[in-house]
Amino acid sequence: MTVACAGIETPVLLVATPQVNDPFFDHGVVLLLHHDEDGSFGFNLNRPTELAIQEILSGFKIPWEGDPSSPAYFGGPVQPQLGSVLFGSAPDAPLPDPRMTTTAAEVCPGLRMTQHVDDLALLAQRPPPGFRLYLGYAGWGAGQLIDEILRNDWLLVPVIDELVFSDEPQAIWARALEAAGVDPQTLPSWTQDQSQTESN
Repeated sequence: MTVACAGIETPVLLVATPQVNDPFFDHGVVLLLHHDEDGSFGFNLNRPTELAIQEILSGFKIPWEGDPSSPAYFGGPVQPQLGSVLFGSAPDAPLPDPRMTTTAAEVCPGLRMTQHVDDLALLAQRPPPGFRLYLGYAGWGAGQLIDEILRNDWLLVPVIDELVFSDEPQAIWARALEAAGVDPQTLPSWTQDQSQTESN
């Protein structure tokens, strides 16, 4: 990979290679929503937590009308106390409230993001089929993500719609690689630290 990757176009999936042993991103798949010279951010798609959405919303006195067992997801290690919602919305479909056109940003066709509690309360009344509550997000400072890509920590894969709200998070990593034409079994599993140890 060359410095041409500095021209990353979002949204895109970042698929961790096996050499990534950071517990936050081991076999992670990140939906990257923003990237420029100042930094990047997105959400880890395959990290459900043990916290139910219903449990979290009860603390805000917001009733949850979705599946009681639906989990919140760990979006990443940055600001884990910050909640963000991704939800599916057909481009021509009306939003639950007209005011959401200014608070729920369309991050790609058919996908919106909001961090407004009022929006969350509206969506919780009738959760759309595609709905994720994320705690925290994945963030990189200026130049950091490019360095990681050049180090072959991440593969760039076009967004695969059915993976964004997949109810099989444990399968997302392999499915993202396979959709990109990569057999997960062919990727090297070594890490830099391991290779250095073995060479000594």
